[in-house]
Amino acid sequence: MNLFEPHNLPFLIAFGVLAVIALLQVTGVSELVEGAGEFDTPDGLDAGGFGEALTTLLGLGRVPLLIWLAALLFVFACVGVIGQGVLTSLLGAPLSAGWATLAAGAAALPLNSLAMRPLAAILPKDETTAIDIDDLVRRDATIQIGTARTGSPARAKVIDIHGQTHFVMVEPHDPTLALNAGDTVLLVRREGQTFFGVHYESPLLGLGI
Repeated sequence: MNLFEPHNLPFLIAFGVLAVIALLQVTGVSELVEGAGEFDTPDGLDAGGFGEALTTLLGLGRVPLLIWLAALLFVFACVGVIGQGVLTSLLGAPLSAGWATLAAGAAALPLNSLAMRPLAAILPKDETTAIDIDDLVRRDATIQIGTARTGSPARAKVIDIHGQTHFVMVEPHDPTLALNAGDTVLLVRREGQTFFGVHYESPLLGLGI
């Protein structure tokens, strides 16, 4: 079974996209993508009718969208490669890439949907929409990746009042300072999607800012 054969090209591509998603997760870039955390019903679909039935059928909404997509790609690629190998053993030849894509896709969607319920049960519930984003102001945050400077925010982790984890972009409140990976800061204000933080030892804390 050679993954690089032409009839396996769609599944090689799927594994490649899966590797890119894994890289985005490791580097934290995916946290910056709007809507990457949860699936929203597209405009025009009745949330109580067809749209809700479709998302339930596909397993969407049980886990973050990026996790759902990664699982679908993995199932699709595995079903395709294994299926092509079985067909080659039984019939002496695999399906063409086009027919294999259709067959593997038809099998992967229900299989992936079945996998979402147990997967959702074991995934940590790191994100929530139960609070307003401004409620994160005056909360502690830890710089996760990079160095935050004025005009160049860094990714930070903050836990809300309910114990849920959020990832936000943070710049230093004092434009002359930098916040490094591992630093714990207090979020003192927000402008758009960017928060501004100060070190605990900062004298600004005593000013009630």
